[in-house]
Amino acid sequence: MNIFRFLGDMSHILSFLILLHKIYKGKSSVGISLRTQELYAIVFCFRYVDLFWNFSSMYNWVLKVLFIVASCAIVYMLRFGVERTANDAEQDAFPIQYLLGPCAIMGLLINQDHSSPFEMIWAFSIYLEAVAILPQLFLLQKLGEVENLTSHYVAALGAYRALYLLNWIYRYFTEEDYVQRIVWVAGCVQTALYCDFFYHYWQSKKGGMNKNVKLPV
Repeated sequence: MNIFRFLGDMSHILSFLILLHKIYKGKSSVGISLRTQELYAIVFCFRYVDLFWNFSSMYNWVLKVLFIVASCAIVYMLRFGVERTANDAEQDAFPIQYLLGPCAIMGLLINQDHSSPFEMIWAFSIYLEAVAILPQLFLLQKLGEVENLTSHYVAALGAYRALYLLNWIYRYFTEEDYVQRIVWVAGCVQTALYCDFFYHYWQSKKGGMNKNVKLPV
């Protein structure tokens, strides 16, 4: 454990809290991609399938449970807790099969142990997490303006991934034989996807943290 991983985990938890607050208090799903949330639920359910037999620490175990429960709760609330209009569904129409299929194939072909089904599932979840934000980013691009809480949610998710990059760099220089090429490449791809949003987030928030984020349509 190092400070970068801890802050990354806290940023990830903060993103869950922001999103749950928006949905529960505002009773609104405007600007939130159900498809992205479903992909994240798949990511965590698949990655942490070892929950019942692989125990490394209580901290790690609690985070696994928290991520699974929070992601599934968000999907449930978006499907049954708020009213989604036909326009919401039309705008949130990214074809996720084009993400699931290639990620599944890559998980089968490029993983750390081709004799282990769990390693294939784990690799699939890593690849899928790297691109799961795409439906959300495409939805925001369509809308052209990001509501304040939604922008903070996406920013917290991006900060989590950026902090994990620092965590990997730190571990590479402080731990012997630390090599996770699959994680590194997927993490760099995921972080890169946030760059355009972060630029517009910074430009908008310079005028005040409560301002909506303007995106080019």
